[in-house]
Amino acid sequence: MGIQDWSENVILVEAAPEPDMCEELKAVTDIIRHRKNCSVVVDFAEVDIVTSSSLAQLLRLQKILDDNNQQFILCGASAKTRGIFEVTGLDKVFEFVEDRFIALAGLQLAS
Repeated sequence: MGIQDWSENVILVEAAPEPDMCEELKAVTDIIRHRKNCSVVVDFAEVDIVTSSSLAQLLRLQKILDDNNQQFILCGASAKTRGIFEVTGLDKVFEFVEDRFIALAGLQLAS
């Protein structure tokens, strides 16, 4: 798990399983508040569930990135994890792709 600078303008987050995910997302939010020119990719490959606290933090992060005209991509979500977003209607709020390679390649092509 962890937060890493994938490039000068992209942060890659390997989401930690709950209960650590929320704290990790708070750290990313703090980074983005200071570095306004960064897009974020969150890889859910190691995640089975997402709590309401983490969903709220994802929404905060989405808002900050939207305000700074940056992209926010979620990837690697299992069917179970994706179901959490679908039940809450948040699958329409966030951009999902299959895996981190597609997400990172898409960001690279967009720049």
